[in-house]
Amino acid sequence: MGEHTTAAFLLLAIVVVGVANGAVLPRFIESTEPTDVPMNLTANIIVRDGYYVEQHEVTTADGYILTMFRIPGSPSNPIRVGKNVAFLMHGLLSSSADYVISGPGRALAYLLVDAGYDVWLGNARGNTNSRRHIFHDPDARNTNFWDFSWHEIGYFDLPAMIDYTLAYTGHTTLHYAGHSQGTTSFFVMASTRPDYNKKIRSMHALAPVAFMSNLRSPFVRAFAPFVNQLEWIMAMLGVNEFLPSNDMMILGGQRLCEDESPFQEVCANVLFLIGGFNSPQLNRTMIPALLENAPAGASVNQLVHYAQGYNSGRFRQYDFGLTLNLIRYGSIRPPDYPLHRVTAPVALHFSDNDWLAAVSDVRELHAQLSNSIGLFRVSDPRWNHLDFVWGIDANTFLYERVISFMDRYN
Repeated sequence: MGEHTTAAFLLLAIVVVGVANGAVLPRFIESTEPTDVPMNLTANIIVRDGYYVEQHEVTTADGYILTMFRIPGSPSNPIRVGKNVAFLMHGLLSSSADYVISGPGRALAYLLVDAGYDVWLGNARGNTNSRRHIFHDPDARNTNFWDFSWHEIGYFDLPAMIDYTLAYTGHTTLHYAGHSQGTTSFFVMASTRPDYNKKIRSMHALAPVAFMSNLRSPFVRAFAPFVNQLEWIMAMLGVNEFLPSNDMMILGGQRLCEDESPFQEVCANVLFLIGGFNSPQLNRTMIPALLENAPAGASVNQLVHYAQGYNSGRFRQYDFGLTLNLIRYGSIRPPDYPLHRVTAPVALHFSDNDWLAAVSDVRELHAQLSNSIGLFRVSDPRWNHLDFVWGIDANTFLYERVISFMDRYN
């Protein structure tokens, strides 16, 4: 109990520091030509790397204004009508920058563009690109803006972004790839809104997270036993955002984690403690850029919902407590997600050293899906949770296979 208590208070201290400052809202600019105009991090990276970029906005049914980025081509792969569409969705506390930050020849978004795809990058409500609502102010005290978990991202955000993407491109189906929470939210959408399965040509779950009872991450294992207390404390403090992006955190990451810093290896080990150790796959020079992208902000309820899943061993909706569960669900416990309703073809890409998506939990997910393409293990035995998006050799170990599967389902 003493060790758990110490860990919980340390985590609480991190949360309080992280929520002290709000994120800076990005400028929204649409461009299909390289430009020197200041832009959001994702768009800036894409322009820097010589690819074309557009910014698009969509409003969800419950009022959140989301930003998507489209990479329709590059000078070496011109824009043309009719390209097959690939939609990429980021993980928890992250953003669309995940799929471009590694640069040409390595980042999944660029590899897909180079392979002839029209690539769209989604952003979930609450991150640095999607901190707007038609009524609610994310920075106001006691705002309702943050009253969501990854359930709402799957139920509202993904359908809105997918519908917009298909309408804009004139397609009726697309390929989907998600990392971590980007897989969780997909399984929410496909199980609770099954009509969207027919809009998915293929789904590629990178480090899939649904069942969580066997994960090894010390952060989640320390946090989960105290989830109810932390939820109550945050509610009493009026704090609903978890680790927003802010200038102080970005500057600290740049100074402490740059190549010349004696603390760079400490920064690397913090990342390893989250998702597993794999030193050869982390580009340490890139750590300051990674910390400019993540943490990108999330609601406290997203973390709480994951902790509930770890504690219960089930993939089910948010637990509001006995009384509110009865009102909302008609039962004292939240319902499980009906995974048998997921009929889109799903490929589960996993690894042995993923501390957040344990092999046994991925196998449980596979057993409950009605149309799984299969289980595909990354051959590197040290491959961790973050390597799926940031690994130096992700193309060789993973992306070539993902693109090959997409081509097969065209």
